[in-house]
Amino acid sequence: MHSSGSLGRRLLAVVGVALAAAVLVAPTVGATGHRSTNAARPHVAQSLPYQDPLLPVSQRVQDLLSRMTLAEKIGQMTQAERASVDTDTSKITTDNLGSLLSGGGSVPTPNTPTAWADMVDRYQQAALATRLHIPILYGIDTVHGDGNMYGATVFPHDIGLGATRDPALVRDVEHVAAEETRTTGPQWVFAPCICVARDDRWGRTYESFGEDPSLVKEMETAIDGFQGPPGHLSNPDRVMATAKHFAGDGLTTYGTGSNMQTTGNYPIDQGVDQVSHATFDQFALSPYVPAVRQHQVAAVMPSYSDVQWTDTGTGARINMHANRDLITGWLKGAMNFSGIVISDYNGIDHINPGTYTFAQKVEAGVNAGIDMFMQPQNFELFESTLTDLVNSGQVSMARINDAVSRILTKKFQLGLFEHPYTDRRYINQVGSPAHHALARRAAAESQVLLKNSRQVLPIQGHRDIYVAGSNADNIGNQAGGWTLTWQGGSTNVIPGTTILDGIRQLAHGDVTYSQDASAPIPHNATGIVVVGETPYAEGYGDVYGPQWAYDPGDHGVPRPVKDMQLSAADKAALDKVCAAAKRCIMVIVSGRPLILDPAQRNEADAIVAAWLPGSEGAGVADDLFGARPFTGKLPVSWPRTLAQEPINVGDPNYNPLYPYGYGLTTRIMSHADMGSFIKASR
Repeated sequence: MHSSGSLGRRLLAVVGVALAAAVLVAPTVGATGHRSTNAARPHVAQSLPYQDPLLPVSQRVQDLLSRMTLAEKIGQMTQAERASVDTDTSKITTDNLGSLLSGGGSVPTPNTPTAWADMVDRYQQAALATRLHIPILYGIDTVHGDGNMYGATVFPHDIGLGATRDPALVRDVEHVAAEETRTTGPQWVFAPCICVARDDRWGRTYESFGEDPSLVKEMETAIDGFQGPPGHLSNPDRVMATAKHFAGDGLTTYGTGSNMQTTGNYPIDQGVDQVSHATFDQFALSPYVPAVRQHQVAAVMPSYSDVQWTDTGTGARINMHANRDLITGWLKGAMNFSGIVISDYNGIDHINPGTYTFAQKVEAGVNAGIDMFMQPQNFELFESTLTDLVNSGQVSMARINDAVSRILTKKFQLGLFEHPYTDRRYINQVGSPAHHALARRAAAESQVLLKNSRQVLPIQGHRDIYVAGSNADNIGNQAGGWTLTWQGGSTNVIPGTTILDGIRQLAHGDVTYSQDASAPIPHNATGIVVVGETPYAEGYGDVYGPQWAYDPGDHGVPRPVKDMQLSAADKAALDKVCAAAKRCIMVIVSGRPLILDPAQRNEADAIVAAWLPGSEGAGVADDLFGARPFTGKLPVSWPRTLAQEPINVGDPNYNPLYPYGYGLTTRIMSHADMGSFIKASR
């Protein structure tokens, strides 16, 4: 999600006569720490069909829909950013808002699990003050755990999960992410990204499970982890999932970014798919077939990108938010998708920018098949505009009713009419040792061993360790984007362990740490130099894209240019350590492959792709020291030079430095050494 619009949003049962006398009560906390069921809903008599939980959902939807005014229906189709209503929650009531979201960095004060639950419940109380007491949906970017919330367990980004080749692990990871999200308020996540990343210069490469559609489809167990089996959305440890970005967000051509530079200055993000229908089917549409038919994903989010068919004569660009053929024709028609199509953040702004009026964009989006519109700040303008379009006949009531029926269906399936307030029974499990243990395992399984000369890995026996590099002791860098803020940051600190922490846990000799390798290097030491990228998200991670400078920790200083290269400081540290240490190991922390110059590549005895391991850098150390074996496989091809991009398995003249699927393996340490590991990590 979400990169169009202002920077500010980032920094950041009975009704009828009984309704007039209904008294809304604020939720109370029960003795067990979760919401008391007695305060879970308004005090109203229960007699109308939509209030009866024993009736089929379809019957409840039709009954409620029949009682709604046009204003109430359009309100259900509207999603606002929490910052736009936080100081005046009456807007939720008067505008009949159907949904709210938190963009990256949009958090309560303090940013704690309890504050999140209190905040969402405060908004819910305002929604329940509407005439029909329709609860809101609250959405958030739980893309590697609930990274917006301090204290949440932060898992490896999807590129690392793709490297594990472990669908069951991915399901378990997203189940924990779902539990930590739902128990703190939100019931809806804008994840997973089932994009197929075909050009590593794209700033969202790390949000993809890999470059091959078959791998992406294999990892769609993420949807099952979020939602649980069919019929389990109302469980207090499950959330609605969103497959994104429909379709072709990872297939854009470098140089066509920001809709051919009409909406911004990204080089490739939000660009144009210049492909044939067959190529689009293979790399853009195919992951949505199992997402809908097998995993029954609850929501789909269109992409900011355009498609420009190369096998037709028109050459016209069609933005995905206005692509009726694909949203209504293919997704809702051919695939029989019955869930919600939710726009991206101000997504309709990407429909014919510079030529369409706002009203034309709304009309195009609704008639293309979008059901709910993420209009963070201008939600009231959206509501009035759509009202006029319906009254003028440009948007039919049938289209409105279809959209609202889909939204209400999910609210009923989530159990929000019976239990609208946050069930906090798992709130004490947020960031628990068990959850961090799973994050550590996921980080360990994601490691890909690219080189292992002289079998220097795993490190065994009593050896002094010398640690250097920019990413050895920086939890913000290893967590990456979408951590506390939209872009993440090198100064963002979350609970967990850095890679250096893990090395200190497991090493059997002395550990010396010097980020720039300025401290003396013992000649017999094993050197571990942890290098790589600093955090970014979306188009700010595009190679040679714009430079972010707007998080508090940036102090207005632009972040380093994203060029898929090691920094000069990291190269210098590698050169120094590899020249002096007995053994030299390079660990690369990054959201994609980085170009490895022959000098550094050749001087390192071992090279490890650690990706963005999240809150448990100790999982990286587990593989280095043999507590777990290296088993990861490359989810993308590793280029020799930047000029090779885009490079993907199956290309003509395919000649990467390391091919897709490559990864050396190691054995686990001996039982005696394992005992030492267990003792050290207690």
